[in-house]
Amino acid sequence: DGRVKPLHPKVHAGILARRDKPEHLAQLEAQGIEPIDLVVINLYPFEATAAKPGVSLDEVIEQIDVGGPTMIRAAAKNWSSVAVVVEPGQYAPVLDELKRGSGSLSERTRYELAREAFRRTAQYDAAIAAYLRESGTRASPRPTGEPGARTGVRPAPAPDKLPAVLRIEAQQAQSLRYGENPHQVAAFYRLASGQKLGLAAARQLAGPELSYNNLLDFSAALSLLLEFDDPAAVTIKHTNPCGVAVAESVGEAVRKAKASDPVSIYGGIVGVNRTLDMEVVGALSGVLIEILFAPAYDPAALEELTRTKKKCRVLEVPCDRASLPETLWEYRSVLGGLLVQSADQADLDPASLKVVSKRQPTEGEWAALRFAWKLAKHVKSNAIVLATRDQLIGAGAGQMNRVDSSRLAVMRARANGLETQGSVCASDAFFPFRDGLDVVAEAGATAVIHPGGSLRDDEVIAAADQHGMAMVLTGLRHFRH
Repeated sequence: DGRVKPLHPKVHAGILARRDKPEHLAQLEAQGIEPIDLVVINLYPFEATAAKPGVSLDEVIEQIDVGGPTMIRAAAKNWSSVAVVVEPGQYAPVLDELKRGSGSLSERTRYELAREAFRRTAQYDAAIAAYLRESGTRASPRPTGEPGARTGVRPAPAPDKLPAVLRIEAQQAQSLRYGENPHQVAAFYRLASGQKLGLAAARQLAGPELSYNNLLDFSAALSLLLEFDDPAAVTIKHTNPCGVAVAESVGEAVRKAKASDPVSIYGGIVGVNRTLDMEVVGALSGVLIEILFAPAYDPAALEELTRTKKKCRVLEVPCDRASLPETLWEYRSVLGGLLVQSADQADLDPASLKVVSKRQPTEGEWAALRFAWKLAKHVKSNAIVLATRDQLIGAGAGQMNRVDSSRLAVMRARANGLETQGSVCASDAFFPFRDGLDVVAEAGATAVIHPGGSLRDDEVIAAADQHGMAMVLTGLRHFRH
């Protein structure tokens, strides 16, 4: 099938022969081999093929180029004599220099082309390795393992699942308006794995350029929205949820999410997981939004948004969890290094939940506790969430101690005119003392869900019983730093 012809000795001898070595030139003449001065290669479209929905593994494997990278590397190695071109964007400047130089290129140009050639083959191999790693993850069953005494989560991946040497190749997908602050430059890079996931799959339909902070908030909002199957709306400010709701329609969900915190939604990010219609547009009338995103748009709604919210960045992005692989990796820079972890995609395991209070939760409290637990997973630690079964009531985020987060959640709810009586509470980690629990109980919370595991669990459980609260332990923690 033509797999071997570019590996012929006459091709590679013509590329690799050094013009400054008489013995090389003599061998070329003796073998009847013509020297090759210019190599132009477009590799098989592996990345584009791997990105197609529903493509089979066999189809993708057929797009792994063998002869192309071999010829590119040979030409790049012999850059002192040979020029190598690997991208159509290089054609025009190379042709211009060939015309100006009577058919020759400068040594500097050949060196720059060689450097770009090695970058391209490294990128190509990285994309293949990433795809095979991800396809292997999708093809293999999830590990079951034996859960611990009070855990509702599968064991974390073993350290040997992570590579000893980590090489990340990414393509610049978009230059950004600025970084965290206007004096900082920034860009968004898409991992070169062949798959467009999350933000890389988004398409901007209207509005000004995106900034670094826009994308951080967009990522936080999309991650939260993916938790819900029912019609849902989320509002995010500085990567923390300030409004979340589920309802019969996304328009009603937006109204309830806006009511969660009608002040903080101003200048925030709003996302819905159904087609965005005129009901959503009406619910957001008069509200300044930085980003509005949905999986699809009603044409009339999109026209109205582009007319009335010219400063709003309108994006279309898949909002379905099924579009994501079973394992996602998160990369985060630290001073002098890089942290890598599997994304927190764990959900509650009903079989591992443990009611430790004297009172069992009611059916309504169970529904509210599950909803609140999903929210707490996306609130910066220390995280305390007050919620009903379909609406965020108040959140305390990023405080240095849990009792302050509890006070803040109650304060936020009351400041926004929301009723805390009859709400439930979710805490991303255990209560180290009873004081935080006392705060939400005195505000009217009737049930609480948290991981447990504190040395003072008995004291906290006794406090719940004193308040007549139902308490559920998950054994599963959701720190978010």
